[in-house]
Order: sequence, then structure tokens, then C-alpha cells
Amino acid sequence: MLNKGIRTGKQYIEGLQDDREIWTRGERVKDVTITPGIMRGAQTLAKFLDRQHETAFQDKVTYVDENGIRCATSHKIPKSKEDILQRGSAFYEWAKWSNGMFGRTPDYKNASVMSFAAAPNFLAQGTKGQADFVKNMNNFYNEIRLNDKVLTHTLVNPTFSHLQASQGKFSSQVALHVTKETDAGIIVNGARLLATLGPSADEIEVFPSTVLKSHEDNIPFAFAFAIPIATKGLKMICRDTYDHGKSNFDAPLASRYEEMDAVVIFDNVLVPWERVFLYGQPELCNQAFGATNAVVHMAHQVANGKLAKAEFMVGIMCAIAKATGRDKDPNTKGMIAEVMMMVETIRALLFSAEQQAHEDQWGNFIPLRSPLDTSRNLFPKMYPRMIEIMQLLGSSSLMATPSEADFSNEMSNDVEKYFQLQNMESRDRVALYRLAHDIAVSGFGNRQNLYERFFFGPPHIMNSVYFDLYAKDDKIDRVDQLLKST
Repeated sequence: MLNKGIRTGKQYIEGLQDDREIWTRGERVKDVTITPGIMRGAQTLAKFLDRQHETAFQDKVTYVDENGIRCATSHKIPKSKEDILQRGSAFYEWAKWSNGMFGRTPDYKNASVMSFAAAPNFLAQGTKGQADFVKNMNNFYNEIRLNDKVLTHTLVNPTFSHLQASQGKFSSQVALHVTKETDAGIIVNGARLLATLGPSADEIEVFPSTVLKSHEDNIPFAFAFAIPIATKGLKMICRDTYDHGKSNFDAPLASRYEEMDAVVIFDNVLVPWERVFLYGQPELCNQAFGATNAVVHMAHQVANGKLAKAEFMVGIMCAIAKATGRDKDPNTKGMIAEVMMMVETIRALLFSAEQQAHEDQWGNFIPLRSPLDTSRNLFPKMYPRMIEIMQLLGSSSLMATPSEADFSNEMSNDVEKYFQLQNMESRDRVALYRLAHDIAVSGFGNRQNLYERFFFGPPHIMNSVYFDLYAKDDKIDRVDQLLKST
């Protein structure tokens, strides 16, 4: 362990230049830092890591630990309401750097690892044999924290049979499972979906995939571990890239924020015992995210990211309305006002959660869960509606977007003349609409839309869980009291 604290972007890029096995476009990647379709997303993240060292941002997104080492605030174990507010401010600052369009910034998984490390008594329940899960997690937390590692994660097993999956079981033909125990660790084989930022991460967190029925058939699928991306036998198959090499002008989002998703294949991978955190106990895996409050801290990060993203959507819509002179039109104002209300709903829920922060069963502080659960159930419905409104506002202008090259070729005079607006020069107008296109029409934008719909899981399951967790008894009691009153 080097104990160096926050890294620079250069150090992050150098760390990616290893022998990881990444496949894209039918070929194995030799170096993700120079591979088209992947490299610019990594370069963006490198710039974000550099900001941790800048005076303007350092106090917002980092803290100095008890040993004088400066680390990311997302690693800080909150011991007060003030710590929760500080963490929220850091999450929001990170999100604003991409306006919520780079979803898998390191603070998301940092919140998860911190939560597990801060709840040692939970992991102690599973410790057995030669693996000390509490020690393993504490060491991993400090390794990630003190070396500023970037994590991805993978949760979902491939479905071989829908009926089998609906029964809380998995197929060893495709799902990741343990095939053997050795003195060195466990051997795992199978696949997982879907690792966002996988090719550009340092490590992958492989945690319980979904609700596991407490049955001996599920023991091979019950585990939590983390390993470097460059581990032998770990392979990633990338989806098609949405970064097609266009300029920042022509693809203002895709050219910067492509955070490649990949299917992860484990070909008889050895996971050392010291990197195993849960094993062989489906009932503990079932409880992991809830019992440690990892789900709450992760939802806190997510809510801040969604707030920044929704604010950005309002900014683009208002810019279009102002440029076209439609900012006085009641219908236009009404559509944008609908999105403004979404923004303020997320802001209010986030404020409620943070202001009602309280001590949990582990002696740490957490935001109030119910407002965060409300936010994460609403946003998958809100965001597609935002996209629809963006399309209605932009209409055919979202498609009538010349390229940057058209401002310097023999067509430039025509472009300057015919693409100007009442309140905006042609180049600025085209830039604005290309931005809106990248959100509402492009492959990058449609991936964002799909991503938001299923970020925390299938909406019907999320809504069902929300119903189960909601405090209903006191509301029912009020109904009973009224009916029984004379």
C-alpha cells in the first residue's frame, strides 16, 4: 500500500496501461488509454481527478484523514449530520463537472465500500475458516481510499431461464458461480452484466447480484469480492461505442462522457481469500446492501447526480426558449416549468434526507432513507419525460444541425445566414442544438435514457420494494381510529 492519497489524472491513466483483457469491435484492445471509443472517457475522468488537487475544488471534494493523508470525501465515514452535508456537497460538486452525464464517477462505488467497511459487525457474521471478512474489507477500503482507485461493479447474472430467475435461482451454465475452493482462494466461472466504466476502472466490485433465496442450491452464487481488472481470466466484451471520434462541437457529450459498458466474463478466475468479503451464505448476501446502509449512501450520491442532471436539462431548455424568442410563449413556459418542478422535487427530497440525517445501528450517520428512495423511484419516470419535452421543444431543429466543418468550408456563408436566430448567432445556435441532439436523439442520449429507466433495477420491482419499506401501519391506524370512533 503506497498511502499516497488522491491521485492525479496522469497517475490514473498510467494505472490503466496493464494487461487487462478488453474486447471491442471484435478485437482485443492493446491499451484502453489510446483506443478510440474508450480513451476520451478515461481522459475526462483523468481531468476530474486532477480537479481534486485544485484550490477551487480541493476543500469541497477531499478531506485530510487522521494520518494527514488527503483522500476523496466519498471515503469519509460520516459521524455527524455535518459529515453527511459535507459528503452531499462533494457528490453534487463531482456531478456538476459533467452535469450528471458521466454517471459512474468514483464517488458512487466509494460510498458502497465505505458503507461495508463501516459496518464490521455485519461482515463478522459470515467470517469462517481462513477468511476474515472484516479484516479483508477494512484492508480493501483503505487500499482504495489511500490509493484513490477507480471502481466499477457488476451485479446482474445473465438469465438462462426466466422461470428459474423468477424463483430466485441461477443457472451455472451462464451465471457467475464458485466452482472450487483452494488454499489460495475461490475459483469463479461465468458471466455478469453490466459493468459501466469497466474497461477504464482499476478494480471491479463483484457483489450479490439480486435477491437470493436461502437455499443450498444458491450457495455457489453467494459471494462478494473485489479484484483488479487486470486479473488473469477476467475478460470484458464492450458494447458499441457512442463516441465516434467527433469534435466536442459536433458531439459535446459523447466526445467527453462515454463511460463504456461491458459484459464481464470470468474464465476460472482465482479470487484470493483476502479479497473475499462474503461467501456461501445467501441470507447474508440478501441483506448486504440494506443491513450495511450501503444502499442509503449510494442513493445519496445518486440523488445529487440526478439533481445536477435535471438542472442541466432545464438550462438547455431555457437557452433554447430564449434563443428562439419562445420564452414568452405560455405553452413553452408550461413545458419547461414541468421540468423545473421535477428539479425542485429532487432538491426537496435531497434536502429532507440530509436534514433528517441520523445515527444508524453501526454508530455512523446516514441520510433519512425514505426521501432518497422516493427520489430514486421517481427519476426513472421523470427523465424520459424530460427527453420527450426536449424533443418537443427542439422539434426538427434537433436534426437540422450542420457540422463544425461547415463553418469553415465553401458553405460557411450559407450556414452563417440560414442558421442564425433572433437572439443567437448561427454558430452558437448550431452548438446549442447539437447539444440538445446529443441528449435527446443520439445513441449517447438514448443510452442515457435507458440507463436512467433501469439504474437501480426494473421499475416494477423498485416500486414493489418501495411499497414494502414504506411506513404504512400508522396511516392504517388513523383509518381504523376514524372508523371506530363514535
